[in-house]
Amino acid sequence: MKNSIVTLALAGSLASALATVAAPAASAADNKEKCYGVSMKGQNDCAAGPGTTCAGTSKVDYQQNAWKLVPAGTCEAMKTPNGHGSLKQGPAPA
Repeated sequence: MKNSIVTLALAGSLASALATVAAPAASAADNKEKCYGVSMKGQNDCAAGPGTTCAGTSKVDYQQNAWKLVPAGTCEAMKTPNGHGSLKQGPAPA
């Protein structure tokens, strides 16, 4: 009987510790947003629009239809040679 109680207490402690560790990781991922026009050639995060398929396929630096995940609230403050980052997809390169 004592062994069962100790086992249950340890299992409960472990479950509680895992839940505490997992919560910050999930919220960190939630605090990101897609920022268009800020990635360097071949360093976009995914789906850069027509002519590309996914991560790493942008054709030029600061491609307006390629996005990068950035901390929430920082996109439009990012300065590039083409202006600031955008939360909306811009045109594909010519």
